[in-house]
Amino acid sequence: FHRVFKKTSGNGGLTLYLGKRDYVDHVSSVDKVDGVVKLDTADFGDRKVFVQLACAFRYGSEDLDVIGLSFRKDIWIQQVQIYPESHKPQLSAMHDTLLKKAGDNAHAFTFEIPNNLPCSVSLQPGPDDKGKACGVDFEVKTYLAKEKNNPDETIEKKDTARLIIRKVQYAPSEVGPGPKADICKSFMMSDKPVHLEASMDKDYKVFLLYFHGEAIPIKVKINNESNKTVKKIKVTVDQTTDIVLYSADKYTKTVFSQEFGYDDRRTVDPSGTFENTLSITPLLAENKEKRGLSLDGRLKDEDTNLASTTIIRQGVEKDMLGILVSYKIKINLMVAGGG
Repeated sequence: FHRVFKKTSGNGGLTLYLGKRDYVDHVSSVDKVDGVVKLDTADFGDRKVFVQLACAFRYGSEDLDVIGLSFRKDIWIQQVQIYPESHKPQLSAMHDTLLKKAGDNAHAFTFEIPNNLPCSVSLQPGPDDKGKACGVDFEVKTYLAKEKNNPDETIEKKDTARLIIRKVQYAPSEVGPGPKADICKSFMMSDKPVHLEASMDKDYKVFLLYFHGEAIPIKVKINNESNKTVKKIKVTVDQTTDIVLYSADKYTKTVFSQEFGYDDRRTVDPSGTFENTLSITPLLAENKEKRGLSLDGRLKDEDTNLASTTIIRQGVEKDMLGILVSYKIKINLMVAGGG
């Protein structure tokens, strides 16, 4: 493995090791979370050591908690006790690597993430926003406590070590064929209309699926029967974020916009036709300043992407998904004297 991630508690007694931060949702199952905790039991006393994996929706700064507003809602939590030992998973190749790295007095743990949980999504903070980003995150935490789930027991920050991980969407092997749309627009002072047709079928793939950073070809056909000139073709991509967990908060942000015309000969004269494939590539790099944009989870000091489209499985309640993300491509024709 190329890299080991670790975090040590403030008291020095707990060191959490993970072999990776991204766990892939393969639709039918999710990668197991295999990790190790190294213990220095000198100051444990009668306290036990637990490891917890939690999926939570965060919708405000931690500062809000001071005034009595909860800033996170737990969607799913699982806990295991590793000291005194009561959880002993079957060791994987990942465990073997981490146990060698951790050395003596290290204890392995495993979590299985249900495939009905949402994937990691974070809302891009603005330039002046501080604290953790809003969104859905997964956190592995090891901590010292006398009891497993005692709400009255205070667990101090120095007695915990935590790492954020990401559950990422794996591209499904089958999706539907590419969409196709057409429109016919009439103008005043013109007897005949302009016909526009757009489609996204991939010539070299049976199914329509695009990966981060991949160019998206859009086939555009224009039949200009009017007496107007089509001056430009404008293509925009909108990302819609639907926060379904706590409210009906839904908003749309443009992540790509480009005009094709003039220099690249996209004008269509009266009674003329046009047929070509326009290539577009929406990228997060072009949208770094847009507050509230949905991203594929954000890990500290690591790059991310525009959020993947949410895949809704049959039988899964939308509320469990926290944030739904979708994209829409719009094509507009700029017509001289016609709008």
